[in-house]
Amino acid sequence: MNTLFYLLQETAAGGDAAGATPTILGIPTQMFFMIGLLAVFYFFMIRPQQQQAKKEKSFREALSKGDKVMTIGGIHGVIEKIADATVTIKVDDNVKLVMEKSALKAIPTAEESK
Repeated sequence: MNTLFYLLQETAAGGDAAGATPTILGIPTQMFFMIGLLAVFYFFMIRPQQQQAKKEKSFREALSKGDKVMTIGGIHGVIEKIADATVTIKVDDNVKLVMEKSALKAIPTAEESK
């Protein structure tokens, strides 16, 4: 009887009773864990992916005739003609390829073009 009275008194007074959830500033600690987990996902996964997509979009918008480019498949060439969604690439003297802009990877560096 004394134990039951003690637990009821502690619960009414706001003390730690059996089964009470630990809190920090009145917020359950599980909530802090979830917020921290979301922050880690945002800063290590979502944000870098958004920055990469933004960088690729600006690369594709800055393409111009005469730029040396490389496709996702590793084909090197020079841009001959640019349309809305496609690009014509000159690969050799009489070889031209029409590709989607999204298939272009980058402008090759000096080491890649050797």
